[in-house]
Amino acid sequence: MTQSPDKRQRIIIAGAAGRDFHDFNTYFRNNEAYEVVAFTATQIPNIEGRRYPAALSGSLYPEGIPIYHEDDLADLIAKEAIDDVVFSYSDISHSYVMHLASRVLAAGAGFRLLNPRQTRIKSTKPLVSICAVRTGCGKSQTSRRVLSILQNELGYERVVAVRHPMPYGDLAAQAVQRFADYADLDKHQCTIEEREEYEPYIERGAVIYAGVDYEAILRQAEAEADIIIWDGGNNDLPFYQSDCHIVLVDPHRPGHELAYHPGEANLRLADVVLINKIDTADYDNILTVQNNIQQVNPQAIVVQGASPLTVADPAAIQGKRVLVVEDGPTLTHGEMAYGAGYVAARAHGAAEIIDPRPYAVGSLVDTYAKYPTTGPVLPAMGYGAAQIADLEASINQAPVDLVLIGTPIDLGKLINIKHPHQRIRYELQEIGRPTLVDVLRGAFG
Repeated sequence: MTQSPDKRQRIIIAGAAGRDFHDFNTYFRNNEAYEVVAFTATQIPNIEGRRYPAALSGSLYPEGIPIYHEDDLADLIAKEAIDDVVFSYSDISHSYVMHLASRVLAAGAGFRLLNPRQTRIKSTKPLVSICAVRTGCGKSQTSRRVLSILQNELGYERVVAVRHPMPYGDLAAQAVQRFADYADLDKHQCTIEEREEYEPYIERGAVIYAGVDYEAILRQAEAEADIIIWDGGNNDLPFYQSDCHIVLVDPHRPGHELAYHPGEANLRLADVVLINKIDTADYDNILTVQNNIQQVNPQAIVVQGASPLTVADPAAIQGKRVLVVEDGPTLTHGEMAYGAGYVAARAHGAAEIIDPRPYAVGSLVDTYAKYPTTGPVLPAMGYGAAQIADLEASINQAPVDLVLIGTPIDLGKLINIKHPHQRIRYELQEIGRPTLVDVLRGAFG
């Protein structure tokens, strides 16, 4: 391995404003064997062009670290005499990872993945992790179900959640974020994606943390917790060492559990595998997923579940022209064509589901171009005020009778929707035995 003249390995961390920062903080920040020259970013808009701040980067990086777009990677390798690129983001096909590796090797650098043991942090409190093999498997409702079981069936008085990072603003100010009421969401200027994950905990009287520095977050969370939930993002591995690792798979996308990084690693590490959505999946697809679980992790406990949908007024959907707004990440890097809102519209007899593309404006036009597998639904993109305004305009100029909101939050509280609208809700229900109660009682009871 070629070394730079000062003997420090020159590194670029390829990320998406999440795992990359955690890998830096836990492995590289105080490691004098390495010099992290830059981060690159993809997936999330408006990440590149910033700097990882000096306040978080430690004494070896008094000026912080620049963040570039991943498209600049080959040029950066040549310009900065980079030794290795460390791959540090999630929900990426195995073929994409290796194509990127080929680009890096051709540009003259090595390509690495960190050992998860090098970046996992040990908690002083019991910890259960909820992760998945793909975005959109149902982590959110599973985390809510786990929260309810810990609070009610197992009797934990202080359950605190920690969410995988979504630091899209001032990174230094977002180092440790605590959300206990709705005012905290405004205080931290949360994006739509962040609100989708935090609001359900606040609704249930629980505290949830997130941010950038996950050791500092964990130590603060431990001070007010009897047990901790790691609420994972995308299909990433947990940042913390888990006492019970629950991983979701999706029979609507059979085979993806073995075809995406690091989702396959999650599946292989799982203590419990939850097959969600079995009420709406083809039986052959369920069998495919079951066989793949048995192939790579035969020791895992398998739980089956469904996520039934509820709407306040099903009759209002019947015979209407409907615009469906869905959870953004599920449609984008999750590669789903539709989500809960579309299923509800079909189930309750919508006369027509209006394709939003002709009415999309601004950044939403770019989103459709980047993610062509999206169906006739509108992704709830909201990474900043300008994009939220684009979302509002796109909804309001569509000629519809009703808007169905399939995101985990009440979008009508955040933007001004001029059409009649209602929200789709979905909660996890286990089918048969074992249940999550059985699993969690066995691990923590």
